[in-house]
This record gives sequence, structure tokens and C-alpha cells, in this order.
Amino acid sequence: MSRRSLISEALASAPSDSAPSPALDPATEVSATPRPNFTNKRLEAFGEAARIVKRPTIRLKPAECSIWSGNARDYSLLDEHRLRSLIDSILAEGSNRVPTVVRRTPNGELPYELVTGTRRHWAIAWLNANHYPDIDLIAIIEDLDDEAAFRLADIENREREDISDLERGANYKAAVDRFYGGVQLRMAERLKISKSQLSRYIALTEIPPFLISAFHSPMDLQAKYAEKLLPLLRDPTARSKLEAAADQIASEQSFRRSGDEQPIGGPDVMARLLKAITAKGRVQRAAIATAEGAAFGQVEKDQQKILTLSLSPSDLSTDAILEALRPIIEQAKIRTGRRR
Repeated sequence: MSRRSLISEALASAPSDSAPSPALDPATEVSATPRPNFTNKRLEAFGEAARIVKRPTIRLKPAECSIWSGNARDYSLLDEHRLRSLIDSILAEGSNRVPTVVRRTPNGELPYELVTGTRRHWAIAWLNANHYPDIDLIAIIEDLDDEAAFRLADIENREREDISDLERGANYKAAVDRFYGGVQLRMAERLKISKSQLSRYIALTEIPPFLISAFHSPMDLQAKYAEKLLPLLRDPTARSKLEAAADQIASEQSFRRSGDEQPIGGPDVMARLLKAITAKGRVQRAAIATAEGAAFGQVEKDQQKILTLSLSPSDLSTDAILEALRPIIEQAKIRTGRRR
């Protein structure tokens, strides 16, 4: 969606000035100052986008632009499959219809730095390298400091459905310290979003890689999932169950990808992870003893094959205890180097 479309959408949702206003009783008349609402916040957030719409454009090559690190989108995750429709659109139009935003870098290795338009930059760079070297990147040059560049990029990215909550969360987490002194409320006010929404995005970055790997794509990991998963991760027993379940799901996802089968969707992954926590099932118990028969603990194994060891105080040496535990661990086939 173009900036003109974004602004038009916001303006269209604003109250019409032509509609007659109902008469107010003097006794009930209140201040004429409008209360903050979604439309007002949205219009204010689009202010900077509106300011640059009429700026003249230039043509340049993607190779002339470095990518600004403050943008939420992970450039390394872009590929031909993900951008196929955009590549086809640019090829049909002869260039990008919606200009990107760049700023000059007088002391940089390249003359420009890309602030918004990462997907368009990647798509045209790909076309330049694949039989279409004459296609240029259309851009607008803006004089922006880092904080203004961040807000402008956020306005554009917020309208995109193909950027993951995880990417947004990582971007917001870096920005809150870099631009707003670590104060989330200050950042939320500048971005015109709620503090709770901002907190959910940032909390998502605390999800460990072993859980992320259970999802077919980072796009499936929604910000709201952090509220359910993070408290469970603080409990060692629950964390072990989550890890075992995530490992199993990740294996299934890999198998499905290799066979071109439908992946397990995000909601189903979450349901299975949470079920692994609550499922009790049958627990197997056995005593832990030395070769001489001296018992000093108990081992439990649940349906997820998670082992729980309970050791009782004893006079046994550390070497003797470790030697008794070795066959239990080997029999459980615990693998080293698991995702954390």
C-alpha cells in the first residue's frame, strides 16, 4: 500500500467537517479539545509520511545504498520465493511504483543509506543480477536523524503483513534503549501505540531458539504467545517439558518440509506446547543404586521421556554417584548439543 493510500485511509476514517454538530446544553458543554482516539493518533503518526509524499524522486542502483540497521526487517531473510509477487510487479511496471526513502551518507562507503523500502531494494537488486540490469530503484532523499528514520520506517512497516512479530520485537527492543533511554512509555507515546502492545512485542524476543524452532516460520510466532510461554519457561520442570515437546514438533516440521506436506500451524504448535505442560500421563519410577546395591535416589520418566532425578543424602563419593548415574543417562539416549 502506498503512502498516499495510507494517508487517504486515515483521512477517510476522520470525522467529516461538513456534518452538522448537535447543539450542546450550556450546562453540559465541555472543553472543545478533542479526546485522543485511534483516528487522531493514526493521523498524527502519518504526519511524517504525508510530509514526504510530494518530494521529487531520484533514480539510483541498489548497489549505491547500504541498508540502515534500524529497520525492523531482516534483510538476510528475504529471498526470491518470499518476494516473487513484488519482483513480478516491479518487472511489469519497469521499477518500483512506491518510492523508497534514502538519506545521504557523506562519510559512508556508499552515497546513500536505505531507510524504508527494504523489500523493493532486494527485489530490484535481484533483478539487476538476473538479466535486468537497467531497472533502477526510485527513491526520495530525506534529511533524517536516526530517531526520525526509525519512526518513519515503523509507520511503513506497521502496514505490512509480511514482517514477523519477532522482527518487530527485536527492532523495538533495540530502539527503546538507543532512542528512548530504555523507557518504553516514552517510546510508545512517540510511536502512537499502547505500552502494553509495545511490551508484548519486546517480550517476544525472550523466547529461546529451541521454542522458535518448533514453528514452521517466524511469521507463525505471534506476540501474544509470549504471555503464555515466558512464565512457563521460568519453571525448570515446565521448561524441560516445553523443550522436549518443541524438539518433537521441530522434527515433524522438518519431515513435512522434506515431503512438501502442510506445516503445523502456529495455533496448533502452541496448543501442543501447552498440552505438554498439563499432560500428566503414566510416570515410570525406578531406584538409583550403586553396583553394590546401595540405593541413594529415584529416577522418574514421564510420557515425554523427560527424566527427573531425586538424590538422597548419602556417604557415597562423587565418583560413585556419577558411575551409578551413567547407565541411566546412556539408556535414556540423551543427545548432546540440543538447541537452547
